[in-house]
Amino acid sequence: MFFDTLTEKIHALGNPTVAGLDPKPEHLPEALLRRHLEGAQDAAAALAAAYLEFNRGLIDALCDIVPAVKPQSAYYEALGWQGVRCFAETCAYARSRGMLVIADCKRNDIGSTAQAYSQAYLGKLTAAGQSREVFACDAVTVNAYLGSDGVKPFIEDCKAYGKGIFALVKTSNPSSGELQDVPLENGLTVYQHMGRLLETLAADTVGACGYSAVGAVVGATYPKQLEQLRRELAHTFFLVPGYGAQGGGAQDAAFAFDEKGGGAIINSSRAIMCAYKKTGGEYAEAARREALSMRDALRGAVRGL
Repeated sequence: MFFDTLTEKIHALGNPTVAGLDPKPEHLPEALLRRHLEGAQDAAAALAAAYLEFNRGLIDALCDIVPAVKPQSAYYEALGWQGVRCFAETCAYARSRGMLVIADCKRNDIGSTAQAYSQAYLGKLTAAGQSREVFACDAVTVNAYLGSDGVKPFIEDCKAYGKGIFALVKTSNPSSGELQDVPLENGLTVYQHMGRLLETLAADTVGACGYSAVGAVVGATYPKQLEQLRRELAHTFFLVPGYGAQGGGAQDAAFAFDEKGGGAIINSSRAIMCAYKKTGGEYAEAARREALSMRDALRGAVRGL
């Protein structure tokens, strides 16, 4: 199962982090961007090529110290089909360098549409006597707030293909409490109810590491809720956004981990991608230094790492 493999890679590298690959033109070094855009006949194609070069440089710099990458599909879809191709090639390249790939797509729907989303990111396309992955992804983020029928198709593909999902539970954005913190008649908040629902749905998928195929997205920007959910969700692996540019730090993220220093992976996107803007120098080398600094900060804050 995915979370067994992820746990093994985290332990091997001593680093529970994932690097978000969320490229925008302003994130790229000027010289790299200019080289692709000058004289370009198709701006979308030129940007997609620039993103891919940027991503490959980051992946090469991080693959021996960071266990996973998390490309956010929106930044690629914004370029149209050329961007989607860049997304696919980024995922495949990260895989080729030994990294796990978490597709940050927050997909959700019901019935056959949810099955199609799951096939794209977790399953296989079978046609004309062929069967292959569509995108080279090991896990995908899912918006579970449509209810269980929007999650079950993903769980079935997790079982069939050894993949994983991270479902939104308590997100890092400032307005998350408008819905997720609302109290229910049973005394739980909406996000607590969601967490417990996911544990129930995934109860038969718990792997050797003690975690099910359904993880939870819980933001470092809400450390009290993060600590609460860690106590309540014994079999749920956490993906924790909000570190770095959104204001969360190692001490906040530490609440995501279990007593053995496992059960969580912390995301950093802009702080790693754009480290060169603060420190100067070559962007990939700056990203590596930032990733090592983040690793060391988490090691200092989390017992058992």
